[in-house]
Amino acid sequence: MALVSPKAFALVGPTLHDVREVMVEGPSGLRALAVGEERPRWEASRRRLIWDKTGSVGHAFSAEDPDSLRGPQFHHAWADEFCAWKKPEAVLDNLRLGLRLGDDPRLLVTTTPRPMQALRRLLAEAGTIVRRAGTADNAGNLSPGFLTHLRSLYAGTRLEAQELEGLIVETDGALFRAEDLARARGHRPAELDRIVVAVDPPASAGGDACGIVVVGRRGDRAYVLADRSEGGLSPDGWGRKVAATATEFGATEVVAEKNQGGEMVRAVLAHGGCRVPIRLVHASRGKAARAEPVAALYEQGRVVHCGAFPALEEELMGLGCEGGSSPDRADALVWAVTRLLPPPKAGPSVRML
Repeated sequence: MALVSPKAFALVGPTLHDVREVMVEGPSGLRALAVGEERPRWEASRRRLIWDKTGSVGHAFSAEDPDSLRGPQFHHAWADEFCAWKKPEAVLDNLRLGLRLGDDPRLLVTTTPRPMQALRRLLAEAGTIVRRAGTADNAGNLSPGFLTHLRSLYAGTRLEAQELEGLIVETDGALFRAEDLARARGHRPAELDRIVVAVDPPASAGGDACGIVVVGRRGDRAYVLADRSEGGLSPDGWGRKVAATATEFGATEVVAEKNQGGEMVRAVLAHGGCRVPIRLVHASRGKAARAEPVAALYEQGRVVHCGAFPALEEELMGLGCEGGSSPDRADALVWAVTRLLPPPKAGPSVRML
């Protein structure tokens, strides 16, 4: 039987107390997750967690002291409650410099998200893999009635979106409110007057995601049916995906932004097998300015989300705020809703002479 080589881990929390009481000894801590000889022991005098069977060691660090991470080196690291750190980027920089052991060092960051630049930059980094879990996913381990009580207090608020659903909720300058997005959730009608697939093409292959959002219209309301956005696609890849999505939903039109490719966007979609009319649109105003009329439709209750779209909703709440990655999903949604429910044209202007 092959032996497991010892590994060195960094365990970083807001304070040393948090590392021990939450990450190590807590109900979902590292000791609670293992049984028998697999269970590590805590060596308080040296602030470290030891796996006797493998010889691996987890070293505890406080985010209050970034310099304590200078010098040590690790195979892997777990950084908990990143958004609660007082100096998140300074701590993270020193921690990264120590991740230099083994063939594939990994960093796990867990946190309740907050609208802060350090988190936005981390999410936008190449290679970052994002997994979201709301409080409801852990309902089996919570007291009966806990979720019901909290939702009766905070339903439709920014606090619910941040603390219970794990979304980054923007504040100052945000066009889309968590309250409006929560109220927007509903069901798809039996029939729709029209369906479009909107596309925000990536600037380069392997860069930003290609925003692909499906929206239908019934009367004076728009219904968001699907978010098929995906990153890392080649032009042929996203062209085929858009074509397949249009076929799947019976779309009557594909709306695509042409700023990043002009008429070449049409050629890519046609080559990918798109058989419905393609309408190219040009962004002459900034993303936030284009989104303002759509945000007003959400406030009026005229946009319905026919499903859970956490990544899309997070991007919508980020429009109008500085920082963060490119809002490709949100931009595609804005194009789709604008096409189906165009804002009224301005009336005649009056000038005083």
